[in-house]
Amino acid sequence: MNVAEWLARSGRRYPGYPALFSGETQLTDYQGFARSAAAIGAGLRVRYGIAPGDRVAIFAKNTPAYLEAMFGAWFAGAAIVPINAKLHSKEAAFIIENSGAGLVFATAPLGGELAGALADRELKLLDLESAEFETLRQSVPLDAPVERANMDMAWLFYTSGTTGRPKGVMISHGNMQAMVASYFADVDAVYPTDAALYAAPLSHGAGLYCIQHVLKGARHVVPVSGGFDPEEIFALARSLGDIQMFAAPTMVKRLVAAARERGETGEGIRTIVYGGGPMYLSDIVEAVDVLGPRFCQIYGQGESPMTITALDRASVADRAHPRWRERLASVGTAQSSVEVRIADETGVSVATGETGEILVRGAPVMQGYWRDPEATASALRDGWLWTGDMGVLDSDGFLTLKDRSKDVIISGGTNIYPREVEEALLTHAGVREVSVIGVPDPEWGESILAYVVAEPETETGTAPDASELDRHCLNLIARFKRPKVYRFVSELPKNNYGKVLKTELRNAFAAETASEPGSI
Repeated sequence: MNVAEWLARSGRRYPGYPALFSGETQLTDYQGFARSAAAIGAGLRVRYGIAPGDRVAIFAKNTPAYLEAMFGAWFAGAAIVPINAKLHSKEAAFIIENSGAGLVFATAPLGGELAGALADRELKLLDLESAEFETLRQSVPLDAPVERANMDMAWLFYTSGTTGRPKGVMISHGNMQAMVASYFADVDAVYPTDAALYAAPLSHGAGLYCIQHVLKGARHVVPVSGGFDPEEIFALARSLGDIQMFAAPTMVKRLVAAARERGETGEGIRTIVYGGGPMYLSDIVEAVDVLGPRFCQIYGQGESPMTITALDRASVADRAHPRWRERLASVGTAQSSVEVRIADETGVSVATGETGEILVRGAPVMQGYWRDPEATASALRDGWLWTGDMGVLDSDGFLTLKDRSKDVIISGGTNIYPREVEEALLTHAGVREVSVIGVPDPEWGESILAYVVAEPETETGTAPDASELDRHCLNLIARFKRPKVYRFVSELPKNNYGKVLKTELRNAFAAETASEPGSI
């Protein structure tokens, strides 16, 4: 089934329900939203020759028109290629070329930059704010979405490419249906009175999460800023009420800091689903203390979008269970549509409580990588997705992430998981952020280097130094897990979803020591 069918149904079932908003301003209702998408789908087919199975890219900032374009392409039977709006035009051009996209929806100035990067190729660029797009909206609408099978591709998502060129993850209509069912079963309910707030990029998880809100006839709100601004979010929540939003951990941390500073209580926010990176225990404890029981956690990957494990709001808010801290530090239990197990490098399941690679099998798992059979065969083995993440399952089925397999530090023949060291350092009041990497060591193979962003000095104390942090670690973790060296920095390199780019830290270290052999 084509997922656009859900918008068509909501247009019939909830015709007068408010649908698309720019800030507090309603732009259209569900009848209008469905008609617009059906018209765009028709225009794509008639005017631009987009056929079922073709790829349509979106290289755009967050805007209500993004949702219309996305569902319009699905109405036409095309697959969406969502491109991070903060990528360089040359990076976006690679994705467009690799995917074979026949048309690109864009917003200024991204479209102009992309046109320059694709100067040697004929490609239709359509600005979402142009008269041409408005003409597309006015096409005679399709009677119904083009039929698609559950195995047909709907979403071609390109990975971040930290280990080389990004790969296209093929997500089908059936994968998306399983994702939506798992959300309702394991994460949260959705009601027509809810409002999905898109403060995170629509090119990633926030965009996927629009589907369940369309199915239930909920509102869709794009902030006027087009992005994440705590003050704007609090104002919209008070005004519109029943806000649901997806947020990366760094966004949650900024929202909580702003709430503390301004005395905000989170009024009007019903649910914040956090994921897309590690949420440290101390941060989520503070978030619940400040904003209350409004949080749910998901763990997933582009290859199994938003659908590996979940920690519902009751579990996030629980302080009565004797092991609540361990559970809150986990990423929850397997979602309803998947199986999760922990395996060694040969694929044999390890014992409960032992660390290994996280493997996932189930209806939401990708069809494979676009035109990359070797990568597909490596990631999908005997029906299981090898995630590349290391983790441990407890006896109750709660999964705790350790690190990416490539981030594990092997020092003196012993595995050290950076996240454990980072968790210990973050309990120091003077540490705002930290990232731990392994660096070459002639004696131990690897040693531990911590990049620390310290809290600014205050009247009551000063920023910590290395010796103080060393003593702090000795009180919490084994001696061999302590960082050997600390680097104090003003900020950590991150992508625009809040993930720390450890590859950049490793590159920075390599550049720093290139002229100083033997030193770290």
